[in-house]
Amino acid sequence: MAERVLRLLAERDQTLAVAESLTGGLVAAELTSVPGASRVFLGSVTAYATRLKRDLLGVDGELLARRGAVDAEVALQMARGVRSRLGASWGVATTGVAGPEPQDGRPVGTVYVAVCGPPGGPAEAGKAAALRLDGGRAEIRGESVRSVLELLAHELFENARAKDTEQNGGN
Repeated sequence: MAERVLRLLAERDQTLAVAESLTGGLVAAELTSVPGASRVFLGSVTAYATRLKRDLLGVDGELLARRGAVDAEVALQMARGVRSRLGASWGVATTGVAGPEPQDGRPVGTVYVAVCGPPGGPAEAGKAAALRLDGGRAEIRGESVRSVLELLAHELFENARAKDTEQNGGN
């Protein structure tokens, strides 16, 4: 999946930045395992601590205080923040509870992944997905990586389709 999204980004001359919490750098590791990833992958921020989500990624402090770090809107703001801070076309984010203990009142396996597209484009507002994952810590983290890359691939296709429709006069 990493190879696929990197190829799609390269074809569009677009770049990617990643914000990670529960995955702790696994998304970036998956992307950089692909030869040539540096053509489109700019970098990542591993914001494991809640205050780093606020201070480095620009996640609203009131939102974090009210809902905690494991939340769909937090994931979206992380994706927007990393896209903006690193100057990328696309931003993706992961936040959730890999275990072994619940966090912010959320059970183990509660994960949110998000994608935010280029400013001014159809994917600018972003999209978040809620996941309810089973398994141990490694399985939850691995499935989170796969899920955020799948969401990105889906949004890349939807973004291209929207642009094609727009260029063809809505037909």
